[in-house]
Amino acid sequence: MKLVKSLLLGSAAGLTVVAGAHAADLPIKKAAPVEYVRVCSAYGAGFFFIPGTDTCLRVSGRARFEAGYSQGYTRGGNNGDLMGYRGLGRLNLDARTQTAYGTLRAFVRFELASRTGAYLTSGTQNRAANGFFGIGVDTFSRSQQYVNVDKAFIQFAGLTAGRAASFYDFYAHDFEIIGTSLGSDVASTNLLAYTATFGNGFSATLSVEDPIFRKTPLFGTATAGNAASAFAVYTAATANLTPVIATNAAGVPVGEAFYDLRQTSRMPDFVGALRYDAAWGSAQLSAAVHELNAGNAAAVLNFAGGGITGASAPRVNSEYGWAVQGGLKINMPFIAAGDALYLQGSYGEGAQLYTGYSSYIGSYTVSSGNTQGAPFATFFADAAVNPLSGKMELSTSWTVVGSYLHYWAPEWRSAVIGSYGEMSFGKTSRNLLGGLNFNGLGNPVNSPGAFLYSAALRDTSQIVVGANLIWSPVKDLDIGVEGLYNRVDLKGGAVIDQNKAPGASAAGINAAGLPINAAGLVLPTAKSADTFNIRMRVQRDF
Repeated sequence: MKLVKSLLLGSAAGLTVVAGAHAADLPIKKAAPVEYVRVCSAYGAGFFFIPGTDTCLRVSGRARFEAGYSQGYTRGGNNGDLMGYRGLGRLNLDARTQTAYGTLRAFVRFELASRTGAYLTSGTQNRAANGFFGIGVDTFSRSQQYVNVDKAFIQFAGLTAGRAASFYDFYAHDFEIIGTSLGSDVASTNLLAYTATFGNGFSATLSVEDPIFRKTPLFGTATAGNAASAFAVYTAATANLTPVIATNAAGVPVGEAFYDLRQTSRMPDFVGALRYDAAWGSAQLSAAVHELNAGNAAAVLNFAGGGITGASAPRVNSEYGWAVQGGLKINMPFIAAGDALYLQGSYGEGAQLYTGYSSYIGSYTVSSGNTQGAPFATFFADAAVNPLSGKMELSTSWTVVGSYLHYWAPEWRSAVIGSYGEMSFGKTSRNLLGGLNFNGLGNPVNSPGAFLYSAALRDTSQIVVGANLIWSPVKDLDIGVEGLYNRVDLKGGAVIDQNKAPGASAAGINAAGLPINAAGLVLPTAKSADTFNIRMRVQRDF
């Protein structure tokens, strides 16, 4: 037995030696080399080479919580939400490649948010089609999910193409927690631009930009078939029509032709900017041209509201609004590291969104109140149509803003913001539209008092002032609070106070010139509307 065991062990050992010898003769297959991510230092911190390419990529983002309280005058109707909340997530992708023509860059930014309540869910962002509304008795239009491709552009050899911030803008609410001071700030629009650099900090840009994000509705007054109606604010459910006098072959007024004032995209906006950057700060002068257009007549009616044929009315021709802006930024490290001052002024005709007069109250609407249950609506229309000539009369607006950022310590900073603006409308159009729609031109149903105390197309001035305080206990973490005060004043006269008399319009005026209702009672009036807003933010950038 011991002999058999010894023979088996010997055989196994011999086979092992033979197998090892044969294995030593076989070629060895090497593992593929591991390509590690390499740091790219050419474009600053955070960039790395995409494996297998010469493109450098930086991935960054943001998480933010916001809450705000807004003063409200009433809890009637859909009002009553004084608090608003928003949670926001942001992802940035910045890809750069060095070429013989310079840096080729592609930048994409996605934003996702959930927001509820009052201030943070209303105004500009909703009307810019970024919100998906919740439904239900308690959540309809008060709970929203927000999806936005905030940036998606390519830069190459001076060319910028895609979705980017408008080249017209300068200050753009840089020092504010939530930008609402008066002034232009279109952070995302579609554009094609070329920037030429001349050295020593000088550059010039010509940009062709999407007009949709600069359109304030034209002033429409009535719905076809109701020629003697009160002023109707444009909503998605009502036609934005305006009347122009229709005449017969002898030139005698016989009715009204209702023109559709819904603007279409026929021409892009043309923007030009001259800029200078230096160690002390920067300066910019920019200008823009913006087309205003109207459609064809939607209906022709006699003054009693019946349809007629054989009448003609002047064609509503397109007009061109324009705006100019100057801005200056001064760095002030001699006061404290990081201190800076912005000064900016803008003036425009038929281009309200370029002056930013509606920034606090909310853009992309013909009118709105500055708070829930406001005494009256403030109007922002770019133009109104003269009902006799069919010619657009452009509105005029201007704004100025100053903002100073101060670092109390490396981890504490605050900003003070002050802005003022005015907006005016053509008196001819206002008076004629008032007479046409409130008196009916041959079918009088209302007293001139109804028009006299209407807020429609009233000239206004506006002030927005505020301050904030931000604590950054560690790098890239901000915890801050901000307060703003807004006041709108009528530039002459008074209007019916819609807070104290919701939905009321004057049926006439008494001997003292005061507005009265159908029962002869004097209606309350207002000459100004003010409100305040407080909000806070917790933000982490990475």
